[in-house]
Amino acid sequence: MTPRNVPAKDDAEVKDTTASPDKESETAKLNRLLGAVMRYLSDDEQEEIDIEYLLENTEGLRDWWSEYRELDRKRVEEEIKNSLTNLSLEELENIREQIRTKE
Repeated sequence: MTPRNVPAKDDAEVKDTTASPDKESETAKLNRLLGAVMRYLSDDEQEEIDIEYLLENTEGLRDWWSEYRELDRKRVEEEIKNSLTNLSLEELENIREQIRTKE
């Protein structure tokens, strides 16, 4: 008899918990970027935050930020597309007008 809440041997999944080298290097890169940003932000001598300084002086941060923004843009576009079916004709026409004025 097996105890409660314990899967039988056949049901137990063996999970590979080791991270792939790509994941480890991505994690190391993100840790380095975050560390550099946090060092800058926690510097008591900094009176104002200069984003351009961070992007220029933290290796890889500008590229990462650009990639992140592009992925976020795609997510926002998809979210907007998915929500269009819930809008009224009037709301859709207003959106179309806003788009036309931008062009």
